[in-house]
Amino acid sequence: MDAVGIIAEYNPFHNGHEFLLNQARLISQNKPIVVLMSGNYVQRGQISICDKWSRAKSALLSGADLVFELPFSYAVQPADIFACGSMKILEQLGVSDLVFGVEDDQIDYMNLGGKISKLAQSSHIFKDYTQTYSTQYNQMLIEQIGYDLTQPNITLAVAYAVANCSLSRPLHLHAIKRFGSGGHNDKYIQDIVASATAIRRQILYELNGDFSKLENYLPKEELLWLSKQAVFPNWEIMFPFLKYRLESTNISHLQSIYQMSEGLEYKMKAEIHQSHNFEDFLHKIKSKRYTYARLRRLCLYTLLDITCDDIEEANQIITPMLLGYSLRGRKYLKKIRKSTNLPIISKVDKKNSEIGSLRLQVKVDRFFEQLIGYDQNFGRKPFEVR
Repeated sequence: MDAVGIIAEYNPFHNGHEFLLNQARLISQNKPIVVLMSGNYVQRGQISICDKWSRAKSALLSGADLVFELPFSYAVQPADIFACGSMKILEQLGVSDLVFGVEDDQIDYMNLGGKISKLAQSSHIFKDYTQTYSTQYNQMLIEQIGYDLTQPNITLAVAYAVANCSLSRPLHLHAIKRFGSGGHNDKYIQDIVASATAIRRQILYELNGDFSKLENYLPKEELLWLSKQAVFPNWEIMFPFLKYRLESTNISHLQSIYQMSEGLEYKMKAEIHQSHNFEDFLHKIKSKRYTYARLRRLCLYTLLDITCDDIEEANQIITPMLLGYSLRGRKYLKKIRKSTNLPIISKVDKKNSEIGSLRLQVKVDRFFEQLIGYDQNFGRKPFEVR
């Protein structure tokens, strides 16, 4: 089987994502485009500003043929685990090519992935406990290979390339240069293609309900859904729940939370009392050892009560959930089901909701449902776009 894959968050879906789908269509010709998309929580420890179903439908209307949900146990992880889990799933879905956006499309990512894989096996490189792992990792790349890969899209591109080397059937990698704003430092929308970070900031803090200001940056359907949305989930809304969780949970249970280490449970429990909002709390627990993304993920695991056992159990049986399909996607899906060992879920029920990664997905989505007021799993069926 042959298909072109895209790994995405679409938080929210904007013109840059539409551009990448168009580029994927040029590369794929008649091959189906398979999107593996994070659910209601995303890689850097954020909650999605809009639900997974509306984002999946936007992707389908813009050219995707199949949209699957990337399980939480892979979606909210450091770049290397995020990429490794995503690439393994795409391989099992019969994907032959991966298309991704980058700041620099002149890098030979296939070759770079092989070089980094060999270097990363030298464990002595990461022994400086006064610096974050990501800082040491980037320093290694500067010294050993000559690349400074601090842009978020480049970081993920390199992670895809490294993960690709470990596959039994490596994918063909296609790096597409992004145009418009650059990475996670965008503060204002200035270009026709703006970053998702800049758009989220506008929605949360600057639009005051006037979504017409986003007409140049979002597809019409996405703009319509956002304008009707009553609540936009974010960490400031979630902070009181995190505060309650930390204040009401004993130390021994906090120590069982996934990626809780080096006494962070004591630091978090002590600082939460004095913190006025989420950003204030993050600054109080920040150290040179941990990035803000690492701490946001830990806060999310804590809020949602995600333990090490939860992640281990979820990863034993990966159950990607089908969110939508086109007619071309439907034909390809029939072929996938005959050839893959992945238990693809198209409808959540009482029985399958207790299996593997879907069990964790249902658990974490219950909190999201409390914020937005409607179901995310039970009673939902994949979108069909004709």
